[in-house]
Amino acid sequence: MSTPAWGQRFGTAPGGGGPDAPGVPAAASTGRPRRAPAAGARLPVKDNVAMARGKLRIYLGAAPGVGKTYAMLSEAHRRVARGTDCVIALVEHHGRPRTEALLRGLEQVPRREPAYREGVFTEMDVDAVLARRPAVALVDELAHTNAPGSRNAKRWQDVEELLAAGVDVISTVNIQHLESLGDVVGSITGVRQRETVPDEVVRRADQIELVDMSPQALRRRMAHGNVHRPDEVDAALSDYFRPGNLTALRELALLWVADHVDGHLRQYRGEHGIRTTWQTRERIVVGLTGGPEGRTLIRRAVRLAEKGAGGEVLAVYVSRVDGPTSASPEELALQRTLVEDLGGTFHHVAGDDVPSALLEFARGVNATQIVLGSSRRKAWQYILGPGVGATVARDSGPDLDVHIVTHEEAAKGRGLPAARGARLGRSRSAAGWLVGVAGPVPLTLLLTHVSPGLGLANDMLLFLSLTVAAALLGGLLPALASAAFGSLLLNYSFAAPLHRFTISDPRNIVAMAVFFGVAVAVASVVGLAARRTQQAARLRAESEILSFLAGSVLRGETALGALLERVRETFGMESVALLERRSDIGPWTCAGSAGPRPAGRPEEADVDMPVGEHLALALSGRFLPAEDRRVLGAFAAQAAVVLDRQRLVDRAEEGRKLAEGNRIRTALLAAVSHDLRTPLAGIKAAVTSLRSDDVEWSEEDRAELLAGIESGADRLDHLVGNLLDMSRLQTGTVTPLVRRTDLDEVVPMALVGVPEGSVELDIPETLPMVGVDRGLLERAVANVVENAVKYSPDAVPVTVSASAHGGRVEVRVADRGRGVPDDAKDRIFEPFQRCGDAPRGAGVGLGLAVARGFVEAMGGTLSAEDTPGGGLTMVLTLQAASGAAAPGSGGPARVTG
Repeated sequence: MSTPAWGQRFGTAPGGGGPDAPGVPAAASTGRPRRAPAAGARLPVKDNVAMARGKLRIYLGAAPGVGKTYAMLSEAHRRVARGTDCVIALVEHHGRPRTEALLRGLEQVPRREPAYREGVFTEMDVDAVLARRPAVALVDELAHTNAPGSRNAKRWQDVEELLAAGVDVISTVNIQHLESLGDVVGSITGVRQRETVPDEVVRRADQIELVDMSPQALRRRMAHGNVHRPDEVDAALSDYFRPGNLTALRELALLWVADHVDGHLRQYRGEHGIRTTWQTRERIVVGLTGGPEGRTLIRRAVRLAEKGAGGEVLAVYVSRVDGPTSASPEELALQRTLVEDLGGTFHHVAGDDVPSALLEFARGVNATQIVLGSSRRKAWQYILGPGVGATVARDSGPDLDVHIVTHEEAAKGRGLPAARGARLGRSRSAAGWLVGVAGPVPLTLLLTHVSPGLGLANDMLLFLSLTVAAALLGGLLPALASAAFGSLLLNYSFAAPLHRFTISDPRNIVAMAVFFGVAVAVASVVGLAARRTQQAARLRAESEILSFLAGSVLRGETALGALLERVRETFGMESVALLERRSDIGPWTCAGSAGPRPAGRPEEADVDMPVGEHLALALSGRFLPAEDRRVLGAFAAQAAVVLDRQRLVDRAEEGRKLAEGNRIRTALLAAVSHDLRTPLAGIKAAVTSLRSDDVEWSEEDRAELLAGIESGADRLDHLVGNLLDMSRLQTGTVTPLVRRTDLDEVVPMALVGVPEGSVELDIPETLPMVGVDRGLLERAVANVVENAVKYSPDAVPVTVSASAHGGRVEVRVADRGRGVPDDAKDRIFEPFQRCGDAPRGAGVGLGLAVARGFVEAMGGTLSAEDTPGGGLTMVLTLQAASGAAAPGSGGPARVTG
């Protein structure tokens, strides 16, 4: 049963299940709208009609064996029962009887059987599935690596072909096979997964359903023999399927799906303009002022987030553009480092009103809690109005919890409140006009009816106080209006003759003129001071933003998406896009964006900032004042630099690869000029001697010359083989075919070419089997042993031994030569490296490099250690086989669910 879009469910669904029970394992399902094919993608055409792209549904397994394939087959039976044309393109049952039973009743498309080396493998026949063209195709194990010679290297690429042809696909993948989690899973389980699928391939799925199971239930399932064969259960339970490993994998799966769901939720809220908080996940916003109490608030918020699984901490500094602040750039830098070290994120936004900007940011990120510090203002300063904390708590509403945290800096003061007097926004201007124009009327009534007889001088001082108040509140224009209106009221109501706009006493004329002049002068001075303070505040806010921008450059932050997201937050925009085009008339393309629905052309944006001739920064959401464009221009220039830097890094990487290839080719030419010519010269001399007619060779001489030809040919074959193997490793075309193998079947074969008596072999028969490619392991051991024999004294044989350690098997090749210094132990595995005492003609220095490459391709390691008593020991570490193949191996062998 399909779950609704944007939904998530946990529990047991009717009709699903795993091998142990008829119920589907606990699952979390997410849906998403179907994505349109990428621009320029080729759609298959049938009857001249382009086919719509198929839908992809993925069963994501928390661990191998939880029942992904079983759940997928159960879904297929439900769809067939509803009349859907559903076929099996490829499903692996791995000998599990309950899973195998579900294959009955479902049509299976025949597989193709490519041959590789000595084996024959079965792979999905993409052409056969496309020819059959079902409505739904079942494709198991999305991360699988196809056999060499296949059209696509990975199975997920085969699935892309089916989707492009309009076929819906249901597939499976384990959490440990996601590319972004490879290193994390390797560090937890000790097994580095070689088969991976890009996260974006899975994220693009129309539906993702998490197939989950508790570690205890999965281990019981394995103990019952429902996952592995009985003789493999104990080894698996004590190695990969330990309770700690399974718990960690389960947590990774739940967190990955939660992040996936959260991303869709943010997209949905943005598309529908939802600003209220949906408390689906604890997201804590910390309001910073730049004061020393910020570090206390960050640590407190982190402790709150740790109480709920998956909680996030977002530290926010709001730079107010209408007045100076007491923020310390050094302190903000320390707080930024602290919050990032504790796993949170730092954000810098600008706003006219700090409480409103903080609440707007919190609702924009769907925060559930806000952490603020106790106000640093002194008691008397509260007469000027409530602080930020009280305002945020009052306006937060029922969907946001506000925590006020006490700290050592509380009530110690944060400077005079002159900054607030510089605010000349709409509300302050309205207040200035109200005081300056409407205020003289009640003052006149008060002086004429309540307190008459104060005298004209006192009346003028009272009217002058209103003019000063209007200047402080609204600036110059309200103060000038107040002076003019106040002069008229003074003349009409208090200067003789009363109630007429004339003045009979010349002294009153002088007094009125002085009053008007003083009022205008005071208004001008106060207004000028307010403007200068506002300009200083804006410049300080801009300098803070530019300081952070410069700091990001110095820290080497080169993520274009993070920079564009910072632009969006700083200017309060809905979306930001960096657009570019190749020529003046070429189409615009998006080099990077942040936010929903970014503009596709500069003309479509509310604000566009050109960067050079063919780049533009496009912002959508609101119009920006002209003074903000200076900072926006700095962001735009930095975005262009980051884009260029990213491309330079990519080109540098390409150049590095080319330089490495040139170095290898140069070394190859040097090797060909000497090391390959030497055996060729020996072969040519021997052949020339045998063809000579003027010398009668004895049978012993002929045999010796033929032996020399054979030895030279073998040496040539070995050198050319190493060169070809190194070329394969450099191009990444080595694909191991892993099988369960006994070491005593492979290692002796690797010693065929070494002189008799030069090696002592100690391979116990009780060793566990290993999951390796037999051919690659034989070549690796042969190269290591040949290197050891080359440097070991003639009378001292090389020792080759093996032992088991937990889930690993070690092969140790020890010689008694001169050894290698510690600082050179890693260098000897680089291509074309030879020790200084190596005899001329001893090879091109590729043996150990090829050996390490082959061993690592099979999921093992090759390292060098000192031999006790002198010499060098090469240690090959391989994974013991715990299933059909070694866990974490590459190629077709893998641990499956």
